Amino acid sequence: MTGCRDTEAVRITGNAATDTELARVSLMIGQLGLGGAEKQVVMLARGLVAQGIETTLLLLCQRGPREEELAGSGVRIVSLGYRGITRPWVDLRRAVSDTAAALRAFARLVAHLRRARPQVLHAYLFHCYIAAAPAARLARVPVCVAGRRSLGTFKEGRRVQLAVERVATRMTDFVVANAHAVAADALRQEGLPQDKIAVIHNGMEEQDFRAVAPADLTTDLPVVLCVANLRTYKGHQYLLDAVCRLQQRGQRCTLVLIGEGPQRPDLEQQAERLGIDVRFLGHRTDVAAFLARADVVVLPSLEEGLSNAVMEAMAAGRPVVATAVGGTPELLRDRGVLVRAADAEALAEGLHWMLTDHTAAARLGKAAREWALEHLSADTMVERHVSLYRKLLERG
Repeated sequence: MTGCRDTEAVRITGNAATDTELARVSLMIGQLGLGGAEKQVVMLARGLVAQGIETTLLLLCQRGPREEELAGSGVRIVSLGYRGITRPWVDLRRAVSDTAAALRAFARLVAHLRRARPQVLHAYLFHCYIAAAPAARLARVPVCVAGRRSLGTFKEGRRVQLAVERVATRMTDFVVANAHAVAADALRQEGLPQDKIAVIHNGMEEQDFRAVAPADLTTDLPVVLCVANLRTYKGHQYLLDAVCRLQQRGQRCTLVLIGEGPQRPDLEQQAERLGIDVRFLGHRTDVAAFLARADVVVLPSLEEGLSNAVMEAMAAGRPVVATAVGGTPELLRDRGVLVRAADAEALAEGLHWMLTDHTAAARLGKAAREWALEHLSADTMVERHVSLYRKLLERG
């Protein structure tokens, strides 16, 4: 991508001055659910502590299941108690109450930053980084970094959100995107200077590359696995149509869907209407076992940042069929099957190829795993963040 660099370009040489020694970092995210951004924050927090950096994880809203992954790590967790704001035209009294709660949460954030005196505050996702920027200024935090994890399509046409984001971005020292496609979108949408953003790809831990026993799944058919929240933009409706097309051509398979979301009732009805074998498993923490069981992994998203689901499939050496959106081509170019978004026929063709040409499937799966081992390790991701933080501190 022209004009945007990987953080290799801003690595540090030599020793930092004593007054810029990186010792205290605060990371900030909404909650600790099972999403990809939460996984990356937890991984980074543990990695920073492993390098001797005092690390605090600030939660804007609430805790979550990933908190267990931080047990005994030395990462301090602080909840700010933000509940969200109800639109005033829906319920004025509730809106006033929630706005007051939001202001109290913001005040707690500023007070915490003043007490803890982090050298770097790195905020993830929209609601966090628009709060983090002014709070960091008020608390005199030396460096404020904002993370971009997805394309900004949810802000298009929303002038207030875009205006607020641009103000926050001007108050932010640097922006980190997890894919070149995400960085290009931020440059276009926010008018960022090109020297204010860099790309650090997501990372994966050593355990993501380990072989595990396959999940116990009763079926005699090839298994196609999709790990994604059941939301419209993930494109499941096209995937179900693609599986139906395969079945009509005599290529039956069992489709396993891991994830939960508001589209589940509609998708269940669609699967029943099409007469295909679809297993809705909801949220799972044993995804690795299902990756080991899968013949092909598929991601039919209509939009995407940098997919953790695709990365995990690559680490497991599975052949992947995915739509060419967001950062997915950066992961799968020459290492997977890329198809057009919102195109059931293209999905069906890609799946058919991987299910019938076992030599090609094995070759792509092997290439994906080797590339992931070289480029997507957690150690690399953490080191690039540390190098960036130190560089920003040196700038003063």
